[in-house]
Amino acid sequence: MRSEKAQLTYTETRTEKLKKEDGFTLIEVLIAITIFAVGLLAVAAMQNSAILMNSNAGKLTNLSTLGMDKIEELSALSYNDPWLETAGNPPGNDTAGNTHEEVSGDYTISWTVIDDNPLTSTKNITVTVTGRGKTAFISFLKPNIST
Repeated sequence: MRSEKAQLTYTETRTEKLKKEDGFTLIEVLIAITIFAVGLLAVAAMQNSAILMNSNAGKLTNLSTLGMDKIEELSALSYNDPWLETAGNPPGNDTAGNTHEEVSGDYTISWTVIDDNPLTSTKNITVTVTGRGKTAFISFLKPNIST
């Protein structure tokens, strides 16, 4: 009898254990998948935004680089150089027949010169670089340091 009693107890505890097994219900799994999917969509949207911002930053870097190159070139010229005459401001030509506009690939580089602004014996030079849907303006003052 003892073995029957032991067998009965073992069977009862096994049945109770099967009834009490912990696990996830279908609803819990569906809710977890939904939350996970919403998180993935947010990450995907952030990735797209990051790609667009990096593209814009690259375009602005190209504009700034071309503008600074032109500023370096213009600042190396003498104060009275024809490239620094106000007559050459777009759409006009300076005394050497030059216009203050160049095309470099997809970019257009132009510059305007204003004499005696903001001080006498200075030239206010503004370089404008336009291309790929963006525009950058870079200004500098060129003093007349010749004696």
